[in-house]
Amino acid sequence: MQTVNINLYIMKTNLSSQITLNRVSPRYYRPENAFERSVLTRLEKVPTDIYETPEEGAEQIAREIAQTIRDKQKAGRFCVLALPGGNSPRNVYSALIRMHQEEGLSFRNVIIFNLYEYYPLAPDAVNSNLNALKEMFLDHVDIDRQNVFTPDGTIAKDTIFEYCRLYEQRIESFGGIDIALLGIGRLGNIGFNEPGSRLNSTTRLILLDNDSRNDAAKLFGTIEATPISSITMGVATILAAKRVFLMAWGEEKAQMIKECVEGNITDTIPASYLQTHNNAHIVVDLSAAANLTRIQRPWLVTSCEWNDKLIRSAIVWLCQLTGKPILKLTNKDYNENGLSELLALYGSAYNVNIKIFNDLQHTITGWPGGKPNADDTYRPERATPYPKRVIVFSPHPDDDVISMGGTIRRLVEQGHEVHVAYETSGNIAVGDEEVVRFLHFINGFNQLFNDNADEVIRNKYAEIRKYLREKKDGDMDTRDILTIKGLIRRGEARTACTYNNIPLDHCHFLDLPFYETGKIKKNPISEADVEIVRNLMHEVRPHQIFVAGDLADPHGTHRVCTDAVFAAIDLEKEEGAEWLKDCRIWMYRGAWAEWEIENIEMAVPISPEELRAKRNAILKHQSQMESAPFLGNDERLFWQRSEDRNRGTANLYNKLGLASYEAMEAFVEYIPL
Repeated sequence: MQTVNINLYIMKTNLSSQITLNRVSPRYYRPENAFERSVLTRLEKVPTDIYETPEEGAEQIAREIAQTIRDKQKAGRFCVLALPGGNSPRNVYSALIRMHQEEGLSFRNVIIFNLYEYYPLAPDAVNSNLNALKEMFLDHVDIDRQNVFTPDGTIAKDTIFEYCRLYEQRIESFGGIDIALLGIGRLGNIGFNEPGSRLNSTTRLILLDNDSRNDAAKLFGTIEATPISSITMGVATILAAKRVFLMAWGEEKAQMIKECVEGNITDTIPASYLQTHNNAHIVVDLSAAANLTRIQRPWLVTSCEWNDKLIRSAIVWLCQLTGKPILKLTNKDYNENGLSELLALYGSAYNVNIKIFNDLQHTITGWPGGKPNADDTYRPERATPYPKRVIVFSPHPDDDVISMGGTIRRLVEQGHEVHVAYETSGNIAVGDEEVVRFLHFINGFNQLFNDNADEVIRNKYAEIRKYLREKKDGDMDTRDILTIKGLIRRGEARTACTYNNIPLDHCHFLDLPFYETGKIKKNPISEADVEIVRNLMHEVRPHQIFVAGDLADPHGTHRVCTDAVFAAIDLEKEEGAEWLKDCRIWMYRGAWAEWEIENIEMAVPISPEELRAKRNAILKHQSQMESAPFLGNDERLFWQRSEDRNRGTANLYNKLGLASYEAMEAFVEYIPL
């Protein structure tokens, strides 16, 4: 295998964050003047600034904070900041650290109030929010440690009420908060003010909901080790700040940002209370802004720069609004719903309807690898070369079959050379009971067929069984246990590949190093990760690559794995790799969400029999059937989510007046930047 030297290039490790599926016109998010801005934002109830990337948005927030600090320094006064932990502010803190190191920004006059702290915490707990703040920010600047105040997660329960009152008093003693920096939770929480929090709430103890605990589990290692409560600044405490910045990055925040910015003020979405503040600012990237009217439905607020995707988006929206299929839309439907511009451009509803109907019809193909000896003018994939060499990159050892199991079977049956690359071991998603079950088997095998002669098996069996019996919540698995868990998942992946008639020498277990921390929190992507991916590409020289496109997974494994693939492709492009010139890259989505129909470029129909076969392949991953950590409160198993998603896509095509199928898997093409 060829080893590739990538040190000569600047490796781009965040390319997935630069994917803008709808190619939004800059005038929708960077209006040229105040009048244009007022037109575009007339449905927005909080001033909202949209940036192309999280880094740009974070840099702007950091500049505003730095300017306030300098202004206070000139006046000889303290600058009081309320700061959160989590991933959202990481880029802001990085920018402030850089300003400290390169621009001489001093924090000697800064007072920090920790926005929240987990409760209860052990006195020696390392996974506190304060420690996360230190690691991300405080340890890298010249702030006086006496100027850092935080709720105490170790105090006795009967002292909490008085403690919280004194915390509020201390904030007031410094003249109140100058800037409160906030993220937004999945349920619209700010700080840990969960849905139901009152407008007049102050610093208090609050019970965390499941979503908040699942997010916090990344800090504590397991959900069991994650505290059930938090001491958090209240809504009234936050709104008393002179200035508030709420930041949100990534597609998974898009719906909550829309509710916060354009919805009604409600205690079910505490972030909506920011509408009552006279100096609150929402700062988002394009992905988090995706559901704002000016980005998602710009025709409702301004005249549009129409392109094919925007027209498709508008027509699908109109169909859903009127309950009609595409070909039954009338001129009246267009005129009554803000789409008269399209009638002016195309002459009639009929002309627009036919165009979009044909566009969507051409996305449907039963030949995901291209149909040999066929006219491919209107097909998503090329007819040649045939057969194709295909790599399916699977972040975990079951994402391939969960996300595109029907398409994989089609590719194999249609004669293509399919390789599956399992990027991580998936070992932390295996329960201890699975390890015990396999240990019992190998120990029994040693007793029955080897007269218990293998000393390594005997000793290792006793050692691991003892460790698991004594293991406490929050204890990390040993390297041996993680290895066994990885072997269990490898075995399941091989079984699923065999079921799908993929030769075992076409199953590649990459075990990317970033994943192997033994904890939910992973390491950043590195050159070593990218080099492993790149070596496989050199070995296979694929004509097709399938990769996870879960853009709503900003800090999870899927996104890091996708960034590793995109970084490898980018480096290959830099070097002018010949194989890449004849390769198409398709993005699939996982069990939780599907591509919006306006973005789908290839839709592969799945028959009832194929859907059953896909389910069987997913069920080969037995260790994931009941004990795997799920996202949020969704109780469905992976195969159920997958089938519901695939049936939902087919149903949407059917409602638009296209063909009726049992299910569909959808893909979007990635064009290397």
